[in-house]
Amino acid sequence: MLLPEAVWNSVVSVATEDRLSLRASALKLTTYLYNDLFFYNIKKNTWVKSDIPNPPPRRCAHQAVVVPQAGGQLWLFGGEFASPDGEQFYHYKDLWVLHLSTNTWEQIKVPGAPSGRSGHRMVLSKRQLLVFGGFHESARDFIYYNDVHAFSLDSFTWSRLSPSGTGPSPRSACQMTSTPDGSGVIIYGGYSKVKAKKDVEKGTIHSDMFLLKRDGKEEQEKWLWSRVSPSGSKPPARSGFSLAVGPTGRALLFGGVCDEEEDETLEGDFYNDLYLYDINKHRWFPAQLKGCKSEKKKRRRGKKGGETGEGSGEGQEEEGAAAAQGPVEVIKEIVTEDGTVMTIKEIIPGTQVEEESEEEEEGEEGASAILVEPCARSSAMATVKYGKLYLYGGMFEVGDRQFTLNDLYCLDLHKMDQWEVLVEMDPKTQEWLDDWSDSEDDEEGDEEEAKGGDDEEEESEEESDEQDEEDHPPVQPGEALEDFQSRTEQYWVGQARANMGPEAKDTKVQKVGIAMAKVFYEDQQ
Repeated sequence: MLLPEAVWNSVVSVATEDRLSLRASALKLTTYLYNDLFFYNIKKNTWVKSDIPNPPPRRCAHQAVVVPQAGGQLWLFGGEFASPDGEQFYHYKDLWVLHLSTNTWEQIKVPGAPSGRSGHRMVLSKRQLLVFGGFHESARDFIYYNDVHAFSLDSFTWSRLSPSGTGPSPRSACQMTSTPDGSGVIIYGGYSKVKAKKDVEKGTIHSDMFLLKRDGKEEQEKWLWSRVSPSGSKPPARSGFSLAVGPTGRALLFGGVCDEEEDETLEGDFYNDLYLYDINKHRWFPAQLKGCKSEKKKRRRGKKGGETGEGSGEGQEEEGAAAAQGPVEVIKEIVTEDGTVMTIKEIIPGTQVEEESEEEEEGEEGASAILVEPCARSSAMATVKYGKLYLYGGMFEVGDRQFTLNDLYCLDLHKMDQWEVLVEMDPKTQEWLDDWSDSEDDEEGDEEEAKGGDDEEEESEEESDEQDEEDHPPVQPGEALEDFQSRTEQYWVGQARANMGPEAKDTKVQKVGIAMAKVFYEDQQ
């Protein structure tokens, strides 16, 4: 349904999608679940909490779909309840509808619903809600599903589909997208785990793609599975990515995480890259943000060959992406106040190749603006409205700590120039955003406070800051970042080793040292 607001329901604050139990045990998390409802007003750029009585119980990893029937409805199915320590689970199989015209919740109690589950996917296909996959976990066992169920919005009845052909293996956390013509749905990726041996579980990140297509009339409707082998530059394998359908039959994939699992520990590489998938042509290609160019550069281009119009089509866009400088992977690692090392992995899109003559003429005035991007994350919420991609929240992990994001970005899909920050993160709740040097300042400040009391707190912080600057190698006037990192590399590697301990790998320490040098360099600019 086309509403002026984007609807976000029941956000879980410290749990990653549907591998809740694994992360709760591996990361020693405390889990908080919600059943509140927020509306985001696009025109006013404001969040509004809607207190509608008798909502569904608290849960996470459920699915919600907005449909245009009866003045607009939000349908919600399934999900998971978990105790704060993550040891007790309950999987729902209830179906709810929020009538947006009257702001009332209603539970739809009809037989034949899918079994209780979470991590499933649900989309609107014509006048049916299609549910695929998911998982159910108890204290003793778990099971993943690959069944397909349909709920008719006309008759309010459930039916289990029996498609022919070979479909996806059982999984959760996949992405399910309706085809532009409404004839079927596409299943991509997902996650599942199996018991490798007694008390040892092995997770699998899927990267395959399938098409579930309907054939025949409604009374004699048949469904068929077929495997899709898309062309182009495919995203690296990951889970927890966000996907939304944009204009002209293109799906947009953002971020995610690739986990490395060992026994009961998890270590993940998080992403903030953006990929486009042409649903009609079954082709992947990475999205290249153009950045904001100066008016002077735009005029010169217009004289040479005219500016690119909206009707240039996919071919020209992909040729531009191929001619552009490839994405650059930047690893930024920050040491928090308790010594925990946080890794932020960002994929910085390359800028379009400019002629040397233009660069020399324009200099700094004509250079591309620095691109602002969401940080690497998984489990963000994404939707497309009025030709813009909106991205909200998500989570990030470092060590045994997990951080929940509450920022909001948007990207104009026609311009594809740069991300716009609509709502910044609240720094009070995002301690991992603090600079790595804050830990040293806080420790010295605490010592001074213990000696001189609260009256000298401000003076102590100033002294600690001065001491901090004296201890670290200063940035020389006009010195480039690369030169500073090269000149002071041995010092920063030593600092990283002191923070990370003797057991850390040399390659990891090297990356942290380089990142620390970069943070210090940027702070001095």
